[in-house]
Amino acid sequence: MMRRADRLFRLVEIMRSRRLSTGSWLAEQLGVSLRTLYRDIADLSLSGVPIEGEAGVGYRLRYRLDVPPLLFDPVELEALLVGSRMVQAWGDNDLAQAATAALAKIHNVLPELLRREAQQARLFIPPLGDERPHHLTELRDAVRERRIARMAYVREDGTASQRSLWPLGLFFWGRNWTLIGWCLLRGGFRHFRVDRIQELSVSDDTFPDQKGRRLSDFFDELERKHSTAIGQRA
Repeated sequence: MMRRADRLFRLVEIMRSRRLSTGSWLAEQLGVSLRTLYRDIADLSLSGVPIEGEAGVGYRLRYRLDVPPLLFDPVELEALLVGSRMVQAWGDNDLAQAATAALAKIHNVLPELLRREAQQARLFIPPLGDERPHHLTELRDAVRERRIARMAYVREDGTASQRSLWPLGLFFWGRNWTLIGWCLLRGGFRHFRVDRIQELSVSDDTFPDQKGRRLSDFFDELERKHSTAIGQRA
């Protein structure tokens, strides 16, 4: 049997897709009695969903500029909450603040019914520690603006090196951030643990969107290596 919260979300979605729906038709679609449907419509109206109509005539969702378009089912809402909490816990300060602001905006435009769903979410993301990842903000900007980065880097074995690269993407592996880039020293794709970057400077010089050195080319290279490895094991 469908949960009541899921049924209410389903009811709103149905009404959004139609100009007018009779109560009997809506009740049939949801598999409930007319009495239950009328109670659901009354509860939705009280929670802020703009429903117009009356029994025996039909119902429709009133579209106005002040009606928020954000209507999520419980699982979608949990996904948004978990994603935002991950960014709050594991991102840099700017990302964490942006996630907090986004959550506040989402909460402010949710009808009361959905606010209760959000407040009852029981999924939590523990922080990694007291310190935010170093250099993550600068690297995000460099990736977005395609700016050449220069860094002092220390490998796991303690070997130090100076690198210049085209930063292409950032990946989070559960506890650590990794930078993928085209290394100008090695002439190929390389990945670097962000927490092992000792010094970083981002140049005003930009790099081109060059075929063979794009992030999509990096993924293609990974796919070729994976296919080759499978073929060798076969």
